[in-house]
Amino acid sequence: MLSSIYFQLFLLVLLYFSLFFVIAVLKKDNSIVDIGWGLGYVYTANMALYLTNNYNLRSFIITFLVSIWGLRLSYHIFKRNLGKGEDFRYAKWREEWDNFYLKSFLRVFMLQGVLLFIISTPIIKIISSPYQSLKIIDFIGLFIWGIGFAFEAAGDKQLKDFKSKSDSKKDGHIMKEGVWKYTRHPNYFGDALVWWGYYIIALAVSGGWKFIYSPIIMNYLLRFVSGVPLLEKRYADDEEYQQYAEETNIFFPWFPKK
Repeated sequence: MLSSIYFQLFLLVLLYFSLFFVIAVLKKDNSIVDIGWGLGYVYTANMALYLTNNYNLRSFIITFLVSIWGLRLSYHIFKRNLGKGEDFRYAKWREEWDNFYLKSFLRVFMLQGVLLFIISTPIIKIISSPYQSLKIIDFIGLFIWGIGFAFEAAGDKQLKDFKSKSDSKKDGHIMKEGVWKYTRHPNYFGDALVWWGYYIIALAVSGGWKFIYSPIIMNYLLRFVSGVPLLEKRYADDEEYQQYAEETNIFFPWFPKK
């Protein structure tokens, strides 16, 4: 029964991203997949709760946490991208790729669908597991999740406010205050920590420890693939950013170097 839940959700996730692919083709904008990423976790968690009919306190808590995290992320990306056209990464691939639509479907939408499902498996495990009363480990996971969510949300909000100020270039064009004073990528660090929070909660259910690959994959993607490296490369020739980089940790928050 449990394996069938995973299989059903896998197919539903692929269907979900297929629908986003259709929207992207109609809009001629693959950036829509970035909005679908956060919402995809909301969709998966809520579908898992619906399909398992396993309504209990831990299931409700994890579904709620995933939902507010995913909705906030997708709304932030939606507002950030509104009216700006296709993201530079996808626009570049549109120019470079032969058989663009086929490659987009497989390498952007289906790939993200597979990754999202794999990363979501500890959430599915928590939701589908028989209920036992909350344990200390649940509250530790909630605490870690809270720190990560706060870092991610604060980083996004502070950067948005900085960019919206008419005098933001007065002291340079790189955000260096707030949480950005301690890490060059507070939003990605917070995102990574959120997934460690989910995993720690998974430790409260039988067999939950097996899903450690989920936060590891998410951390690897953020730190070495789709998050940090792309932005670091984008500012490789920016003198102000390079000065900022000399003083500020790339990922894990720490006091700036003098």
